Amino acid sequence: MYAVVETGGKQYKVEPGQTLEIETIAGDKGSQVELGRVLMIGDAGAVRAGKDVADAKVKATIQGEGRGEKTIVFKFKRKKQYKRWQGHRQNFTTVKVDEIVG
Repeated sequence: MYAVVETGGKQYKVEPGQTLEIETIAGDKGSQVELGRVLMIGDAGAVRAGKDVADAKVKATIQGEGRGEKTIVFKFKRKKQYKRWQGHRQNFTTVKVDEIVG
């Protein structure tokens, strides 16, 4: 069984027992959370979407938090001596999918 959920403006295909990194969500380590909207559920070749999964839920446990790799943002304009360096590290939350209720 798998589900497609939307959280943090991104869509993820998840299965029970899977660990994934999502955009930062509120909660302490070890607490159970409910991931965002469920868009689709697939099970043994049968796919349900739309109104059929309106009441479906994906429950997960927060494993921890972290920061991603540094991304360098470099801006310049040729012949004008304009250069700007900026770094960015995105925060994320690691969750483990416990169950898909649908």
